[in-house]
Amino acid sequence: MVHDSPERPTPAHKAVSKPRRGSKSDLSQDDLTLDTSDVDPETSAAEEEDDARLPEAADDATEAVAEGTLSVGHAAIENAVRLAPTSPGVYRMLNAANDVLYVGKAKNVKKRLSSYARANAPLPARILRMIAATTHVEIVSTMTETEALLLEANLIKQLRPRFNVQLRDDKSFPYILISGDHWAPQILKHRGAQSRPGRYFGPFANAGAVNRTITALQRAFLIRSCTDGFFESRSRPCLLYQIKRCAGPCTREIDFPGYSELVREATEFLSGRSHAVKELLAAEMEKASGELEFETAALYRDRLAALSAIQSQQGINPRTVEEADVFAIHQEGGYSCVEVFFFRTGQNWGNRAYFPKAEKSFTPEEVLSSFLAQFYDDKPPPKLILLSHEIEESALLADALSVKAGSKVEVSVPKRGEKKELIGHALTNAREALGRKLADTATQSRLLEGMVTTLGLPHTPKRIEVYDNSHIQGTNAVGAMIVAGPDGFMKNQYRKFNIKSEGLTPGDDYGMMREVLERRFKRLLKPPEGEAAKDGAKPNESDKADDESFPQWPDLVIIDGGRGQLNAVREIFANLGLTGVSLMAVAKGPERDAGRETLFMPDREAIKLEPRDPVLYFIQRLRDEAHRFVIGSHRKLRKKDIREAGLQEIPGIGPSRKRALLHHFGTLKEIERASIADLGKVPGVSAESARKIFEFFHAQPG
Repeated sequence: MVHDSPERPTPAHKAVSKPRRGSKSDLSQDDLTLDTSDVDPETSAAEEEDDARLPEAADDATEAVAEGTLSVGHAAIENAVRLAPTSPGVYRMLNAANDVLYVGKAKNVKKRLSSYARANAPLPARILRMIAATTHVEIVSTMTETEALLLEANLIKQLRPRFNVQLRDDKSFPYILISGDHWAPQILKHRGAQSRPGRYFGPFANAGAVNRTITALQRAFLIRSCTDGFFESRSRPCLLYQIKRCAGPCTREIDFPGYSELVREATEFLSGRSHAVKELLAAEMEKASGELEFETAALYRDRLAALSAIQSQQGINPRTVEEADVFAIHQEGGYSCVEVFFFRTGQNWGNRAYFPKAEKSFTPEEVLSSFLAQFYDDKPPPKLILLSHEIEESALLADALSVKAGSKVEVSVPKRGEKKELIGHALTNAREALGRKLADTATQSRLLEGMVTTLGLPHTPKRIEVYDNSHIQGTNAVGAMIVAGPDGFMKNQYRKFNIKSEGLTPGDDYGMMREVLERRFKRLLKPPEGEAAKDGAKPNESDKADDESFPQWPDLVIIDGGRGQLNAVREIFANLGLTGVSLMAVAKGPERDAGRETLFMPDREAIKLEPRDPVLYFIQRLRDEAHRFVIGSHRKLRKKDIREAGLQEIPGIGPSRKRALLHHFGTLKEIERASIADLGKVPGVSAESARKIFEFFHAQPG
């Protein structure tokens, strides 16, 4: 929690500090980005918050079911009925391979299973297919139907049964945290467990909404965003103080009572008392102006403008809805889109579109009901949940969420007024989001089909993996894999590989590619025991999902290079015993001219496409994305090494020149940012040394 000062804080206008003339900053432009030290590392790589991909549409047409197979399923269910309890519980239908086909819950398990066991019952084709594939049923009894609902949602998310509605791409939501474990609280974005002391505000729909809000809050309340370690090491204010986004508590530009007052104002604003905070700031601005303190009055004016910017960015800010989640579903073309809006403290904290996996036979009400139970499986529900459609078990869902929240949760479908308008707005967004996604998917599908025709692939690729390496004279070598599919780039599937082989000759691209591919495909050939792989790749929970729409195994592997690289990869695949994976190498054109690439495939003549061919453009995008990702990974690794090694690694830079550089620029980061001309002005640094220093920091990786 935020701790208030025991004394009466000084007036707000006394708390606003003014930059000191002539003061210098140790903070570069790169350091203006928000601190992510408290961001959950499992999710920090996916900050772009791309829309979820569309699931593969299942053909829901009535299928002929073999009578013998269906009778076997009925027999298995009838056997389960004899042992089933008449109390609430959860049942799982499994096939011969012990895969879970369906998870369901019931107030009376025996009665529910009996409805599946009747041979002549008029059931949808989807249910008949499920029964036909069932060989045995497992049952878990619960004390109440509410417990059964919560357990069912948890099992569906874990097991992903093919005949259930599945909530996919369920990223954790970011929150704003005002820390409570330091005398000068910090404002930052937070994901994961809320274990750090402080006040949490959220959830926000995506990282972008949090970043924009924090930036505006810094301008309005001047609260620091730096880490505690950075804070304690300061001897003068950083650049954020100079540009009026921090009050400078690190160097006591503001006293403790004054800073506590700023924190209190920010907390009140995020808690929904924004009108009172704005009135207070307006009064202080008028007071400062009346006392002819025009510079202070201008600071209050800027703070008020920042608060207004937050509310204008939020779009709809309801007058009568304090805390609610709004859900609206739209179905089209066999797909479903659920649009979710988050309202907290009377403010709109963003929206997100979801595309759950469900067969065409599911009604909007059925999809929405199953979606909601899974959505709140690992999230705290708000006081009010507004829906676009009536669901059958709204009262049961409300009871279950009330138990989970420890307070009353209302689930309703509004019929009039502002709440009805919120639903209408969410429905419009759901319809537009699904339309955009269907259009994007159609374009991507045409490109993938074009690759089949142009490259002679055996079938349309569902998963394409592109590999590239990066290093500087063999140092900080890193390999990377990017993944694309029917819905574009799948960034949660990207992987980087720190090259570990000690026997590699510096710059041995073939050797580096061999290590990357062996580590990647040995993992698929023999999955590692336990949850974490030990091959150096960064595993992700999405690896556990391997459905028909997006498999783990690639259909096509693309590498950056020519015939030599292609033959090397063929040899690697032959040694691993891999078959059924198409290979292609992309060689750059003369003078690295984009549009004149040559494509190499095994046992075929080289392929040259017309510069404006859409397939060639698509292949260029794939290659360029892999290059961007591997270069970024390499630079992060190299910057870490540079920070750890300091200036010792620069050729020709001894202790005296190192001292001169640090004395002149102050920090290693400022040396890195300096031009050759600026470096040459340092006493004792010649023009040649300045060039070497500059090239060391700006060397282009291979």
